[in-house]
Amino acid sequence: MNQKNIALVTGASSGIGLALTRRLLDEGWTVLALVRSDFPADDTGIQHAASSGRLRLYKADLADYNALEQALNEIKSKEERIDVLFNNAGGSFPELYFSKQGRELHFELQTVVPYIIFMELKELLKQGTWKTMVGTSSGTVNIVRRFKPDELERPRSFKALFGPYADSKLALSLWIRELAPAAAAEGLMILSADPGGNNTMRKNKKSGLPWYMKIVMKLLMSPPTKGASLLYDAAFGKHGQPPGVFLSKNKPAQLKFTDKGRQVLDLVHAIYEREFQKRKKANLNQESGPQKTG
Repeated sequence: MNQKNIALVTGASSGIGLALTRRLLDEGWTVLALVRSDFPADDTGIQHAASSGRLRLYKADLADYNALEQALNEIKSKEERIDVLFNNAGGSFPELYFSKQGRELHFELQTVVPYIIFMELKELLKQGTWKTMVGTSSGTVNIVRRFKPDELERPRSFKALFGPYADSKLALSLWIRELAPAAAAEGLMILSADPGGNNTMRKNKKSGLPWYMKIVMKLLMSPPTKGASLLYDAAFGKHGQPPGVFLSKNKPAQLKFTDKGRQVLDLVHAIYEREFQKRKKANLNQESGPQKTG
């Protein structure tokens, strides 16, 4: 792999995303980082890559559609192509939060926003070499016992890690599986992957992990480089699986509630059309101003 390869990584400034960014840079890739937070200032490798232009930052709170639209527009105006898109941004929250658009935050950030990013950057992916998108899913999808797509936006209850977080990750994998045949017809490979258990805890940051999971994570889970490796292998490995596959430990795994896939895809697409695209059109009309007549 050489410097001509370009990957876009969301959530690239910490945890698995940071480990993945480091690996891609080490292998000669150019990385476009779509992030909310800055990279560590004391990471000399990252800072050197940024100063040389091999790491290019696009900053936004991804769950804020105004900020997301601006960042995506900037990417489309400055970049000629994307070879691989890693839809990786996410996290578990300690209680029920809602986005600026009024939806449960796990669902917004980990299900809807990856769809928006894929749809908005699809044309750049088509210009790339690998033409691949990997969505970061989770092993918690196997824990989901009750799944109702019409409750994803505003859940009736909250449970740390195994509630909205797990539901949103399952919904991500389901829409990817459902959309994959149409994407393949356009020459694109989309799939989701479980990065496994990784110790991604950060100091002075609240997590949505149950107390016992914090202990397990601290004592038993692997560093983020493990998860980054699994995402990397999902994109470039020789798993030979069909589009839309859900990979766990780099092997195809069954998804539950696949009969709900179309409903989830219709839901995220409706949000994309109704809110994001409508907002874009309104902003374009505002920028162009009133048209002269006669």
